Amino acid sequence: MSLTIPSPSADSTQPSLEPRTYQVRTFGCQMNVHDSERMAGLLEDAGYVPAEGELADVVVFNTCAVRENADNKLYGNLGQLRQVKAANPGMQIAVGGCLAQKDRETIVRKAPWVDAVFGTHNVGALPALLNRARHNNEAQLEILESLDVFPSTLPTKRDSVYSGWVSISVGCNNTCTFCIVPSLRGKEKDRRPGEILAEIQALVDDGAVEVTLLGQNVNSYGVEFGDRLAFSKLLRACGGIEGLERVRFTSPHPAAFTDDVIDAMAETANVMPQLHMPLQSGSDKVLKDMRRSYRSSKFLGILDKVRERIPNAAITTDIIVGFPGETEEDFQATLDVVEQSRFASAFTFQYSKRPGTPAADLPEQLPKAVVQERYERLTALQDRIAAEENAKQLGRSVEILVTAQSGRKSEETHRLSGRSKDQRLVHFSVPEGSEAPRPGDFVTVTITEAAAFHLVADPAGPTDYVLRRSRAGDAWDRAQADSCGVPAPGAGSVKTGVSLGMPAIPVRR
Repeated sequence: MSLTIPSPSADSTQPSLEPRTYQVRTFGCQMNVHDSERMAGLLEDAGYVPAEGELADVVVFNTCAVRENADNKLYGNLGQLRQVKAANPGMQIAVGGCLAQKDRETIVRKAPWVDAVFGTHNVGALPALLNRARHNNEAQLEILESLDVFPSTLPTKRDSVYSGWVSISVGCNNTCTFCIVPSLRGKEKDRRPGEILAEIQALVDDGAVEVTLLGQNVNSYGVEFGDRLAFSKLLRACGGIEGLERVRFTSPHPAAFTDDVIDAMAETANVMPQLHMPLQSGSDKVLKDMRRSYRSSKFLGILDKVRERIPNAAITTDIIVGFPGETEEDFQATLDVVEQSRFASAFTFQYSKRPGTPAADLPEQLPKAVVQERYERLTALQDRIAAEENAKQLGRSVEILVTAQSGRKSEETHRLSGRSKDQRLVHFSVPEGSEAPRPGDFVTVTITEAAAFHLVADPAGPTDYVLRRSRAGDAWDRAQADSCGVPAPGAGSVKTGVSLGMPAIPVRR
């Protein structure tokens, strides 16, 4: 589907001698974050430059249709920019992603000051749509019903030099009643293993030490080309990439999670002892209503097998509270499974009706007050478990990959932040007289404090702090020097690294 809708925008076709600036604002999941990296790469490939504090000439919203109030959030942001754009006629606004794929003409009707609307299947059209909108002085709406170009073939501007997302598939073949993703991103399409490994190697060559394999259902990878063991083979192949120190993946589906994947995790040194396994509900009745093709006993059995092979694995999850028809007995079953599972952390959501999903039409939609009360009980339970599991880390020596992001209180505490092998967030201090790490370097420290959502390591002295400088830290130095327009120390003829990205996972504090 491709439409062109007139826009009342003022004429902005006059050429400018300065490069146009851009900003991409992302809502939603890891897939949206990775798509935003593609959008940034496409715009920079077309000559745009990132906006640095000042008003951007182009603002792109990459939207989510899954999260609660996604549409209100988008239209609220668009409303805030209406007067800004009126005062800056050359400014352009584009909307892409899942909500654009779903709402289509509605966006231009509700916000006629938008210049371009594009869907999940044609991210690569963004620069052309912006150019056409400027030339024709008309809003451009282009929505395709199937994938145009596999996203990983598009230019990418990643957010950090030390770690990055690598898509192994797009789309989903499941039919969960609460999820609109299959209708917006289509059926699963898998990349060939050689393409994936080549991309990972390119990232490592440019300084990355960590990658996260990304897909709507990563462990069903290979279904398109008929290899049931393709995902475990891919994990093992990652183990053979020199310089790749950490491999993660998200998100698997319990129904398709097989023992060969557990074996590959346990036997591949650079696959990290961390697993995100979405539960959604502990009630077998609710799981059936959700069309989740597993039951609580199978889920708990997977966790037992993982912990048997990988005793130090940290397991995280997703849980939905208040699904239509959920009884107090059903909710108690969820609490029981959470208690048994001992999750390191959990992303907990209150069910909300998403138009276009089967669950939106189910009877017995629960009152908001009931859902809220259950949600608070669930989060209180999980917060207690997370604190207890983190307390087990006290006194342990852990290796941390230092990140560019610091904690909220870093100015007060003078601590830096990083992620342990099992993905726990650790805030740590550098002993007086010791060398400070760069983002991308590794430090080994002993955990001295534990809270529900983070750990703290305050070394007693230099002997309790080990810094390992890395290629990723060198790449960080080069990237910082490039951004300032000065040579990096010792850079010589070394090729400048591309920017690689793995966003921080949001946590409650």
